[in-house]
Amino acid sequence: MIIKSILSDIIKINPFYLMTENKINISVILPTYNEAENIIPLITEIRRKLKDYKFEIIVIDDDSPDKTGYIAKNKFINNKNIKVYIRKEKGLASAILYGIRQGRGKCLCVMDTDFNHDPKELPKMYSLVKRFDLIVGSRYVAGGGMENPIRNYFSLIYNRIIQFILKLPTRDNLSGFFLIKREKLKNLLTPEIFTGYGDYFIRFLFTANKKGLKIREIPVFYKNRIYGESKSQLFKMLSDYSKTVIEIKRKS
Repeated sequence: MIIKSILSDIIKINPFYLMTENKINISVILPTYNEAENIIPLITEIRRKLKDYKFEIIVIDDDSPDKTGYIAKNKFINNKNIKVYIRKEKGLASAILYGIRQGRGKCLCVMDTDFNHDPKELPKMYSLVKRFDLIVGSRYVAGGGMENPIRNYFSLIYNRIIQFILKLPTRDNLSGFFLIKREKLKNLLTPEIFTGYGDYFIRFLFTANKKGLKIREIPVFYKNRIYGESKSQLFKMLSDYSKTVIEIKRKS
């Protein structure tokens, strides 16, 4: 009775007590565009890997012609921890920013929706936030890599160039697979950073490092896509990413 009375008093004094007790551990952000074949298996696998955590999954679909967003919304309509937002706006980086702003978790994780980013890494990433602020899935630390050896080689070289020019501690600066503490997102959630395609991640890592965040890379392995087609346009990506690196270097 005494304990019950004390808890009652705490709740009266602090109305956010119950919210704190039920706080979500991880918000998983999934930006999508034409991933109808991947989205349900991916969400199902994420739920399986995070079954021991309080989590939410946030899908941000850029009004995919293949109805990715509607497929996810209809499938998980009764799941309160799965939220689907369908936007008319287009753009990977802006979709990620939109999703992060909807997230309520103590940590936020961003993943691709083509199974390049393996859900099995999520518990490991979350376990590291006790010692680090930002966890990055990296193809270029021991144990990481890509199933496609040619893409792996050229991506490795290009990442080394980015790392050298910008003096970054990270070896994979194009991964886009990361988990970060909410409290460390201050000054990182800006349209100036979250613009374009994968080039946003270069700006994100550069700013995070400049702000003194403790960054840790863990190995990840990219398998070849099973369903759907890649939205990446190699030459445009190289052009945009190189312009981003030059712009960051010039400003710094």
